[in-house]
Amino acid sequence: MDRNSGTGGRMPLAPVGEALSPSERTRYARHVILPGIGDTGQRRLRAARVLVVGAGGLGSPVLLYLAAAGVGRLTVVDDDTVDETNLQRQVVHGVADVDRPKPHSAVDALAALAPGVEVVPVTARLTSATVLDLVADHDVVVDGADNFPTRYLVGDACARLGVPHVWGSVYQHDAQVSVWWAGEGPCYRCVFPAPPAPGAVPSCSTGGVLGASCGSVGSVMAEEVVKLLVGVGEPLVGRLLLHDAWAQEWSALRVVADPDCVVCGRGADPRRPLGIEGDATMGDEQASGTDDPALPSLSVVTLADRLRERDAGSDAFVLLDVREPGERAVVSIPGALPVPLAQVRSGQGEGLVQVATGIPVLVHCKTGARSAEAVRILRGRGVDAVDVSGGVLAWVRDVDPSLPTY
Repeated sequence: MDRNSGTGGRMPLAPVGEALSPSERTRYARHVILPGIGDTGQRRLRAARVLVVGAGGLGSPVLLYLAAAGVGRLTVVDDDTVDETNLQRQVVHGVADVDRPKPHSAVDALAALAPGVEVVPVTARLTSATVLDLVADHDVVVDGADNFPTRYLVGDACARLGVPHVWGSVYQHDAQVSVWWAGEGPCYRCVFPAPPAPGAVPSCSTGGVLGASCGSVGSVMAEEVVKLLVGVGEPLVGRLLLHDAWAQEWSALRVVADPDCVVCGRGADPRRPLGIEGDATMGDEQASGTDDPALPSLSVVTLADRLRERDAGSDAFVLLDVREPGERAVVSIPGALPVPLAQVRSGQGEGLVQVATGIPVLVHCKTGARSAEAVRILRGRGVDAVDVSGGVLAWVRDVDPSLPTY
């Protein structure tokens, strides 16, 4: 394969493919006349193979721009289905795609945009048993995952194989982008050796995300892929790009490889298991709060009965909502006292004054993860706390389907 250097930058990662047809030369004319890409660069793009992990907020613009750019083969990995709440930022999907597997929805959208691009959907969960083969079959990997198990799984696999790993992350209006590339610069684990504790970093489903920020960051990620494939410019290897949409500021931090990195360092064990312990789904919040059968809990249907009894004066308890204010603005269970989990952890806040020993405290959140933690904390302080299984989403599903979800 011809892998001669592109115009400036590093060695191109994609080979030079066959000559462009007249129709292709017309379609990609703005690339063909662009210094640094030209005819040869466009032929490299057409011969390239790119793996995109996640067809969500970041994967959507990446897929659209890479397909429009004429990348020859795109493999889309995501085991999730399209939800109505995705449409605010996941622009590769439409209203008619709700409940469809995201890779299938993406295939249709990209076929309408760029029918000459091969799009391979993978709806199976990405695991340590499958990730190496997938990564090895591609020139570049794009990581648009929204959870830490998947990020570390992809990062470890790319580092072990020496495949460049274009990565991005968005939370609320802040974002980060980089290109991790073991052997050329740091890998993901060089800079982020271990994931944060569970629950320490809120997901976009609990903290929110500016949809347009996903477009901004996804566009940068697509630019990095094109540069790597064609061999032009200076990729974000050894640099962590930071974006604050509220201040509309971009800045970059220099990052370096860790010589003692457990994945790509001098003493790295090639037999070391990939990723971190836990489930590597594409979802961003646990479906249930606890596996501890000893933790007291009750269903939302029972909660509804008890709320009616409390209103009638025949029951006494406090219903605690440990979600954030923005979440409660979307949907709330009537009669709940708002006390964010951070206040429960610190033991401070006016709302906790009403949580008295001897009065049962029923605790809910979105799905159960945070409420389970709050129940453990409160019970450790002598409070008769009980978890509301399934949280507010279960309330909407089983008690009042007329309410919105998120």
